[in-house]
Amino acid sequence: AFLYGCCSLTLYLICILSYRCGGTVGAIFTCPLEVIKTRLQSSKLAFRAVYYPQVQLGTISGDGVVRPTSVSPGLFRVLKSILEKEGPRSLFRGLGPNLVGVAPSRAVYFACYSKAKERFNSIFVPNSNIVHICSAGSAAFVTNTMMNPIWMVKTRMQLERKVRGSKPMNALQCARYVYQTEGIRGFYRGLTASYAGISETIICFAIYESLKKRLKNAQLPPSANGTERSSTNFFGLMFAAAVSKGSASCIAYPHEVIRTRLREEGTKYKTFFQTARLVAREEGYLAFYRGLFAQLIRQIPNTAIVLSTYELIVYLLEDRDE
Repeated sequence: AFLYGCCSLTLYLICILSYRCGGTVGAIFTCPLEVIKTRLQSSKLAFRAVYYPQVQLGTISGDGVVRPTSVSPGLFRVLKSILEKEGPRSLFRGLGPNLVGVAPSRAVYFACYSKAKERFNSIFVPNSNIVHICSAGSAAFVTNTMMNPIWMVKTRMQLERKVRGSKPMNALQCARYVYQTEGIRGFYRGLTASYAGISETIICFAIYESLKKRLKNAQLPPSANGTERSSTNFFGLMFAAAVSKGSASCIAYPHEVIRTRLREEGTKYKTFFQTARLVAREEGYLAFYRGLFAQLIRQIPNTAIVLSTYELIVYLLEDRDE
């Protein structure tokens, strides 16, 4: 029993270490995309957009009215601008807080998700959609509340624009500045938008668990050594995770734009609904989807790897229990 416990503990520690390493590598490689996405969501970029006159007919007087229509720069244009004006190092702004927060946030999330799933399975029909929705929502609520100060500092660092050669603030300087100018409440700006973003997590896990059930029902017959079936299951789970995350991101993406606006320094955006109204009125509804392409490129592969690895860890631990 002692040896069994040691083996299980060793496997658990290896899994945690692999999560940490995988999360670190993923954060480093996807940091430029996250910086570009945050800049695209920013109001400062929106107001620097190019304006073209648009003629509207059918007014009461019969005359055409010229109304400006903003055209936001694309991903590659923002990338070029950052490289020319700020240098390549600016593409890794906010990497420090990201590396500090990525492992704890995932650990908290999956721990809360597993515990909530056990609890809700005893209340509702086990492993039903309502169980997955409630579990994902509860885990996201706890994680967002705990990690918001770190993500707030990360967003501020990514939005900071410094000319090439000047020294930007590091994470500690940024945190100190936020505390001095806005107090403790400043670290929780955008939290309401994060709570609205729980809908993305719920949609993602609801679709993922549904696809996982279908994959389980359509499993191949086991081969001689079981390798073919295991590999098929693993890649099937990766595909399910990619589809679920892509769908959820497209549906719930507007909360990301609102959250970035709320976290800007010296901004006119105060509350969630007030920000939504201002963005819609001043920039149009397409503004809620600025940076979506960068988000999909960054999140879909990352989520596919994380969820499939999580399932592998659960499988290995359950296999040892048996």
